Amino acid sequence: MDIFKHLKDNKEALIAEKKFRVKEADAIVYTPTATTIKVSSVKSEDENEVETKLDSIKVKVVINTTNILDSHGDVHIKGIWNKSLKEQKNLYLLQEHQMTFSKIITDELTASVKTMSWSELGFDKLEGDTQALIFEAKVSSKRNEFMFEQYAKGYVKEHSVGMRYVNMYLCINSEEKYYREEKDNWDKYIVEVSNKEDAIAQGYFWAVTEAKIIEGSAVVKGSNYATPTLSVKENIEAVNNTSQNEPSTDTQDKSESIYYLTNNLKLT
Repeated sequence: MDIFKHLKDNKEALIAEKKFRVKEADAIVYTPTATTIKVSSVKSEDENEVETKLDSIKVKVVINTTNILDSHGDVHIKGIWNKSLKEQKNLYLLQEHQMTFSKIITDELTASVKTMSWSELGFDKLEGDTQALIFEAKVSSKRNEFMFEQYAKGYVKEHSVGMRYVNMYLCINSEEKYYREEKDNWDKYIVEVSNKEDAIAQGYFWAVTEAKIIEGSAVVKGSNYATPTLSVKENIEAVNNTSQNEPSTDTQDKSESIYYLTNNLKLT
């Protein structure tokens, strides 16, 4: 009850502070040593094997999902990105929210929202469905070699959205008259929370109905864990550029491909 009273008494100040800050993932940095990736061996016309490298890949990643209580105490409500996606065209996929040239993974991407079941994302224990904020991006070894290799090897398991709050509501599960407005918010939005047990145990959350996208990031642990890599594919255009004379499909040895995804999805 002390927490509830603090939230209620300082609600406007807390909302102003949340709107002022850029929301990011929890602060964890991960920098292992990069290794060289071998894509495949192909046979040239004189039957000699030639090792080739992949210059770029296409990734499809979930930057954010709605309807889940995250570690910031927020629940993003469906429709949160509708306005921002129409307005924000200059988006980046970054390494751990670091807005520096060396940490940009790519700006060659398209952003969209798709309603998906939790089972499609690999989270069968969550109830209902979600709106996933998805980035489909070209990741080049020339732009960020380290993160190119992390994606190619299937190491990137979570993502996070860098955002600014626009509209949000404090939801408190209390029958006291002092919290009537917050209880009305609770009753309105608790039905949309997929991990209800966590929200009930906490007793409150912030329902975020509109936010502005700043960027999306690959992270080790996001504030919202339901943000996987959906697919990683070879960029055929990049492969073709490795040689002026592309060998026919019957001379290609594809057995040495070492790429894979952690969600039991093979690289295609």
